[in-house]
Amino acid sequence: MMEEQSLDMAEPGQSVKYEKTEESKEPTEDEPAAESEEDEEALPHSEILDIFEEGLARLVQDPLLCDLPIQVTLEEVNSQIALEYGQAMTVRVVKADGEVMPIVVVQNATVLDLKKAISRYMELKQQREGGVRCISWRYVWRTYYLVFQGEKLEDDKMRIKDYGIRNRDEVTFMKRLRKK
Repeated sequence: MMEEQSLDMAEPGQSVKYEKTEESKEPTEDEPAAESEEDEEALPHSEILDIFEEGLARLVQDPLLCDLPIQVTLEEVNSQIALEYGQAMTVRVVKADGEVMPIVVVQNATVLDLKKAISRYMELKQQREGGVRCISWRYVWRTYYLVFQGEKLEDDKMRIKDYGIRNRDEVTFMKRLRKK
C-alpha cells in the first residue's frame, strides 16, 4: 500500500500527486503533480477559448446577468452586480438621434465619471458592431454638453447626484451654440 503524506508535510521541490478516493484527495509521492497541467496544456488555445465562451454564455443566462451581451467584459459584470446591490445606478443618456444608452455609474459618480462611462459604453458598442474605430471625445465634449432637466452638466468635478440625477433618470446631449 502507498504511504500518504499531507501537503503541509511535503518537502519543498518534492513531486506530489493526489490519489482520488471517495472521501478525499490525498497527495502521494508516486507521480508528478504536473500531470493535470500537462493535460490542460495539450488543448489548443482555440479549444480553450471555445470552452470559456460556452461557460460564459451559460453564465449570462442567469437572471441577474441576462441583460448583458454574450461578449461581456469583467467591467460589465461588476457593474451589473453593483446595480443589484444598490451601489450603482443607471443613467439613461439620450443621443441626438433618439437612441437611449443605459450607462451604469457608481452612486457618488461625478460628471467626469459619467462622461468616461459614456465613452466606454460607445467603445464597447463599436467593437461589437464593427463600426467607427475612433471617436474623438475631445471633439464631442467641445461640441455637445449633457443636460438634465434643462440644466447643463458643466462642472466635471461635481457629483451627478448634486444635479438631482437619480437611478433611471434621463440625461440628453445638447449641441453647444457657437459664439460669434
